[in-house]
Amino acid sequence: MTTDTPARLLQLLSLLQTPREWPGGELADRLRVSRRTVRRDIDRLRELGYPVQATKGSDGGYRLVAGKAMPPLVLDDEEAVAIAVGLRAGAGHALEGVDEASVRALAKLEQVLPARLRHRVSTLQAATTPLTSGDGASIAPETLTVIASTVAGQERLRFGYRAKDGIESRRLTEPYRLVSTGRRWYLVAYDLDRGDWRTFRVDRVSDPFATGARFTPRELPTGSAAEYLRRSIHRRLDSNEYTYDVTFAAPAEWVAARLPAWLGRPEDIGDDDGGDDGGSCRLRTSTSDPLEWVAMRLALLGCEFTVREPVALTECVRELGGRLARAGAPDLQG
Repeated sequence: MTTDTPARLLQLLSLLQTPREWPGGELADRLRVSRRTVRRDIDRLRELGYPVQATKGSDGGYRLVAGKAMPPLVLDDEEAVAIAVGLRAGAGHALEGVDEASVRALAKLEQVLPARLRHRVSTLQAATTPLTSGDGASIAPETLTVIASTVAGQERLRFGYRAKDGIESRRLTEPYRLVSTGRRWYLVAYDLDRGDWRTFRVDRVSDPFATGARFTPRELPTGSAAEYLRRSIHRRLDSNEYTYDVTFAAPAEWVAARLPAWLGRPEDIGDDDGGDDGGSCRLRTSTSDPLEWVAMRLALLGCEFTVREPVALTECVRELGGRLARAGAPDLQG
């Protein structure tokens, strides 16, 4: 018989959080207590704010239903590991729809995981390779959780940073928000050494360290971290942005499913535009990504395409095609 009431309540709560109805007799057997004790424990859970619904009948039944507020969850070892692995996989690749809230949830979960479970999570993640549609660099989940914790706790953050030109530096910041673009994670923060707001690509951050020093958040010039990031990116891209015009020998829906969403969506074209009445499509977009990367993405689509502009991309595609052709026919090389 379970005589420790708090432990018994946690065990009962864990059972009720399984999406099914539990007969009173079965709960009593599981907990090794009387049905009367089960009823008292149910009343205690209700007093704590857990919406437990009872059904009438010869044996009666209990089910945890949705309430007005989110009560604390009780997870067993396997459930905790599964959730942590899933959050790590999504956060580490900046998947579209996985935002700062997911990273905060991961930070909270890993903070309370026992060492043995943290080891299991790390081992399982190291042994698996997620198949994702994102093209951004992967990030160590520990980096994201440290940053998210300092954002939530309004704690100054120190880290190493590698700029685009490869120059390494140390930064001391007041972290404001993590922002996911669907391809990369960015940190919007106030840089104390430079006395101004900055955006940092998280995949270039190393050795993040929470200093323990608290701060009062400053007012962001744009009011929104996402808007500040958008303006910051546009300022950097204006000087080296290319406008692309590419036609594909495939329908727009087929091409769109194979291109990153942030590159834009192609439109079906007909005979007037040099197409074949819906069998072709055309993409007009702008990006500052390296020409080599764009050429590779186009080649990976698996359909015929024609680059209308820019000329630099045409030359890059020809060079890539020649290199691939030579690699595929080594016996023909002199």
